[in-house]
Amino acid sequence: MTSTVRTRIAPSPTGFLHLGTARTALFSWAFARHFGGEFILRIEDTDVARSSQEAVDQIIAAMRWLELEHDEGPFFQMQRIERYREVIAQMLAAGTAYRCYCTTEELDTMREAQRARGEKPRYDGRWRPEPGKQLPRVPPGVPPVVRFRNPDSGVVSWNDLVKGPISISNRELDDLIIARGDAASPDGVGTPTYNFCVVVDDWDMRISHVIRGDDHVNNTPRQINILRALIGPDGQLPVYGHVPMILGPDGDKLSKRHGAVSVTQYEDEGYLPEAMLNYLARLGWSHGDTELFSREQLIAWFDGHHLAKSPAQWDPAKLNWVNAHYLKQRSDASLAELVARQLQRRGIAAQADDLLARLCALFKDRCATTAELADWIGMYFVDVQPSADDLSAHVTDAVRPALQALRGRLAEVVWDKASIAAAIKATLTEHGLKMPQLAHAVRVLVCGRSQTPSLDAVLELFTRDQVLWRLRSA
Repeated sequence: MTSTVRTRIAPSPTGFLHLGTARTALFSWAFARHFGGEFILRIEDTDVARSSQEAVDQIIAAMRWLELEHDEGPFFQMQRIERYREVIAQMLAAGTAYRCYCTTEELDTMREAQRARGEKPRYDGRWRPEPGKQLPRVPPGVPPVVRFRNPDSGVVSWNDLVKGPISISNRELDDLIIARGDAASPDGVGTPTYNFCVVVDDWDMRISHVIRGDDHVNNTPRQINILRALIGPDGQLPVYGHVPMILGPDGDKLSKRHGAVSVTQYEDEGYLPEAMLNYLARLGWSHGDTELFSREQLIAWFDGHHLAKSPAQWDPAKLNWVNAHYLKQRSDASLAELVARQLQRRGIAAQADDLLARLCALFKDRCATTAELADWIGMYFVDVQPSADDLSAHVTDAVRPALQALRGRLAEVVWDKASIAAAIKATLTEHGLKMPQLAHAVRVLVCGRSQTPSLDAVLELFTRDQVLWRLRSA
């Protein structure tokens, strides 16, 4: 293969980039960056019926959001079909692959008979050429598939980066289809299959390390055997590492019922890329007990060791904790840009100006996401509708005179925090009230809720007219 570390991520555009693939991409990217190597993006789009440009665009957008920049690609398998056909022709000529004319009905009958005998269903090799063997007559009108001639003895072994040594007997593997049949093709050979394309891609792209989910463990021995047929017994294989899956909070495989599972959905819901990177990295890898770390620290530490052997469990509360940390680290101007987009999604025209930055500074300590920030800040841009319960609990007859007096004072003062605070204090003294009695009522009327940060700081960022208008009903 190569002495340079070269890793890849190869999502299928049959759906959006989900969290498991994003974590695998992150591990592959960090490993390459740690060793000064290269990270390749490959789109495995041979499932033409289910692939879509929308999914391709989302995959690339998600990678860009996470800042997992690739050094080469994106490469598309459907643009490499001629290369695959070339390798298949070479394998047919070398005898490491052969044409099989079994019909679907024959294969079904074969498997039913094997099950009836208590055997593992598998292709029985009836079209596999052997010395002195008489092959069946080629049936007319049946486009052949191409099968790989898997070794029929010995074992295929590799030292997995995560799981350690793994060995599989070749007797457990049948002759895999590496190209489908196609009556319209001149030689009857159609689209190459996933396991074959992956091998040729990794070979051509000189991939040194394949980090992927452990649902691919069963594919690895087949891929190693195909690659051995291409590079010979002395050729260098990639190092394989199979990371366990991510489980949902209930212990089942992570799925849509647990909430957002596509990366860009988390972007839409107000999570930060640096927080998602940190959380995903920690979900199946560790550096001691360190929970929070920068991108640069991850690169410095990620050498392929300390990858977990057990499934990781998705914890929304932990993600929110991590995101809240990074939210507080962001500059207010940067948060204003993100919150403006959140508000615009809600139909609220807001500019990422100094006012929005000051609002972010005021409320960010109470929030885990920019969506929560937008929930708070929205009251500055649209009218609020206090609940009947809040109105009856806080805007009482005992408080109404004080609210009217405060409204009068606020109409006259300089509009800044200190003057607003002085007006509130004077009103409390005049009417013999405690701060919570008046403050809760003002909050309900002006903000639509009874709990906010310091009242003078909150009111200062409204316009005077907004506050006076919302207090009018008192």
